Amino acid sequence: MPIDHPKPHVVAIISLMLTSTPAMAQTTAAEGPALDGSQPHQADVAAPYREAAISKWAEQIDQLRQRDVDVTPAHNAVLLIGSSSIRRWTDADRFFAPRPVINRGYGGARYSDLVVFADTLISPHQFEDLIIFIGNDIAGKPQDKTPAEVEPLVRHVVAVARAHQPAAMIHLVEVTPSPKRFDVWPRIRALNAMLREVAFTEPNVSFVATAETYLDRNDQPLIELFVEDRLHLNDDGYDRWASILVQAVNAE
Repeated sequence: MPIDHPKPHVVAIISLMLTSTPAMAQTTAAEGPALDGSQPHQADVAAPYREAAISKWAEQIDQLRQRDVDVTPAHNAVLLIGSSSIRRWTDADRFFAPRPVINRGYGGARYSDLVVFADTLISPHQFEDLIIFIGNDIAGKPQDKTPAEVEPLVRHVVAVARAHQPAAMIHLVEVTPSPKRFDVWPRIRALNAMLREVAFTEPNVSFVATAETYLDRNDQPLIELFVEDRLHLNDDGYDRWASILVQAVNAE
């Protein structure tokens, strides 16, 4: 039976990621605090997740990298990264116009793989705002992580973005209370509280609260704002999301 070998460009990205570590992760205590006053990273927080993330996502990440060739640099761009809610937001540019929008979302993303690919997705771009939405760290599955486990990953992604664009604003978007995952909503709320705390304790980071927009007066999900899978937003749901995000970006 023939064996499918990885494409050469995928082999290249796997080799690069396995043999290199983002600059922020290589910082040692001997180097002292970072310029923003924060303490340096003591270890490569992506290390426990790197091999699995590359095995699963390398080809999709490489496809996103290939799209960078066609991007016209613009200092005022809005960069979107995250999971499928970002990937499926195909008309985001009409909400942020005339500012250019760069969408680098990939379906199924968790912070445990975004931490591996953060430099790859962020560093090629000039941007004034970075919007991050990751909705899969708590999904009612055995591989779910606690907010405490996710927090250092979030902070690392923030650090990568800040090292690349120190003056840019970074917006952490609250995880949506979807009907499909509402049975674990209390745990997701705890994760959202952690994201809020990160925003309060990191410079140039905002927390974008969206959850209340998708709940009725009885604190139940508004099913009419989701597509048939009961997880992703429909057009009306995205219109509400866009209104909040545009307001957050313009409020700087």
